[in-house]
Amino acid sequence: MESALLVKEYRAGEMECAHYGHISITDEYGKVVYSVGNPHFRAFTRSSAKPFQAIPGIRAGIASHYGLSAQEIAIMASSHRSEPAHIQVLEQLSAKIGLGEECLVCAASYPLNEESRNEWLRGQGEKRRILHNCSGKHLGILGYSQMKKVDLGSYAEREHPVQREILETMAYMAGIEKDEIQLGTDGCGFPVFSLPLSALSNAYLKLACPDLIEDASTRSAVETITAAMNEFPLMVGGTHRVDSVLLEDDNIVAKGGFKGVFGFALKKERLGITFKILDGSEEEWAWIAQSILEQIGYANQATIARLREVYPPDIRNDAGIIVGRAESEFVLQSTKKSV
Repeated sequence: MESALLVKEYRAGEMECAHYGHISITDEYGKVVYSVGNPHFRAFTRSSAKPFQAIPGIRAGIASHYGLSAQEIAIMASSHRSEPAHIQVLEQLSAKIGLGEECLVCAASYPLNEESRNEWLRGQGEKRRILHNCSGKHLGILGYSQMKKVDLGSYAEREHPVQREILETMAYMAGIEKDEIQLGTDGCGFPVFSLPLSALSNAYLKLACPDLIEDASTRSAVETITAAMNEFPLMVGGTHRVDSVLLEDDNIVAKGGFKGVFGFALKKERLGITFKILDGSEEEWAWIAQSILEQIGYANQATIARLREVYPPDIRNDAGIIVGRAESEFVLQSTKKSV
């Protein structure tokens, strides 16, 4: 099935950019109920997998073992922007597990948040591994590896016991066999998963509706992780990040990933939602999420208004002058009878 047009961007009334992709929305029975393009399109999860990668450690008891706070659990599932609050929580997490950033395989980085980066550079700050947007995930998995008494030096490799457990957990949550997941290497050095969007939607729905998870220990871990994400949405992304904005709504669990992949799920409506923008852009996330919520008749209009407030459709130039507009172009297709 061919990709579909999701968003157009206009400048001076003329189309400048067109963004194509796929959307998959599944229900509690694992069936695709709405779609755009190919709901089974295979995509690499990138950082949208982080809540799932946190499950094995939380399931095994690292929160009580190290005395972790909800903020520290949330940042294990984050793509943080190294804002001051993020750095403080990361350093607390590092201190509690007793492992420094020299143990991280992710590259030394500057803060991704522009204001934080400028402040860091004004202080003549050097690149640090703890500033990498995946450092919370890495610290959590290092802490679990240490508690499990397995090798720390190879913690990012596919055959590491913890990485094998993560793969099995991802497959379990998605409702597929682990052999159906193709592995690649993520930007931070971890294994990354390629799977159908419909399977990722099913996995996200279980994050929002853990009653769908049969295994009690996994269900409890998911409840802990998602509660932390909703309590501290800023830890998961950062100021004005789409997933953080959505997580302000207690009815939503959300996490974005690099190269245009995004997942979220609605608790009361019991819907898992994922989409992939084929050109890898992230700028359109909020417009797509807003349109999806509007089209399904989402009850919490405040969340839609918040997305519109933080991510208006206006395109501005460097001086802040409106020079164009973005418009969502897709219409969700009901597949309740055919899929």
